[in-house]
Amino acid sequence: MTPNVPSPGLPLSSRIPPHEVPAIIATAHALAEAARKATLPYFRSDGLTSDNKAAGGFDPVTAADRAAEAAMRAVLAERRPDDGVLGEEEEATAGTSGYTWVLDPIDGTRAFISGAPTWGVLIALCDAEGPVYGIIDQPYIGERFEGGLDRARLTGPRGGRVLSVAPSLSLADATLFTTFPEVGTPEDRRGFEAVRDAVRLTRYGMDCYAYALLAAGQIDLVIEAGLHPYDICAPIAVIEAAGGIVTDWRGNPAHGGGRVLAASSPALHAEARALLQGAVGG
Repeated sequence: MTPNVPSPGLPLSSRIPPHEVPAIIATAHALAEAARKATLPYFRSDGLTSDNKAAGGFDPVTAADRAAEAAMRAVLAERRPDDGVLGEEEEATAGTSGYTWVLDPIDGTRAFISGAPTWGVLIALCDAEGPVYGIIDQPYIGERFEGGLDRARLTGPRGGRVLSVAPSLSLADATLFTTFPEVGTPEDRRGFEAVRDAVRLTRYGMDCYAYALLAAGQIDLVIEAGLHPYDICAPIAVIEAAGGIVTDWRGNPAHGGGRVLAASSPALHAEARALLQGAVGG
């Protein structure tokens, strides 16, 4: 169940009837609160174990992942029973409203089981054209980034502020983040390394927090590959609300997953995309 390709340039706020917006936003925050309550008791707890979902390699899942998604689905069953749900840990469910909630109960389970606080909860509302509203929630840090429906805001221990991407700059001055140095396939890695070699600074291992930092104006680029819809729908909504741009490596909509390029400005995005395409073709 992947949302369809969006129509470029269509304002997100015009795709949702105004009378529905308060309930949608309230539901999204209720989902984030439910996931916080479900995940925090497990984080850095004694005896936390993980199962490996991958036949080859390592793709961990914990009781915290499952508990958080179950808690969020329970909220949706009560508040929005007609909406569809696409989550990482349970089977997708179809809805009749035309809306789908796309959920990642813990984005960064590897960080979670390692005790690193960069994991987060991803919540997005999508219509037939793609993400409309999203939240990147950091339960342990206590920061919540939201974007869409005329909102672009960070709230946390230091209060709240409007999200806005960094001013446009050249690729040579940019800061680039990705989660894994390996990025994806060998071809994916060639593309990433072409951009890595052209920027000022590259950092690794931040999971969804990298997208939040881009929306907050702290960094300039995020490049990843091998993503699923639940990995990227919420970051798209938050970054675009903050004034950034997110596409695949060819400049097409990215909410279906795969290769993703997020940038603080169209000019920087174009520079990075040219290098990616030059390295991998297409």
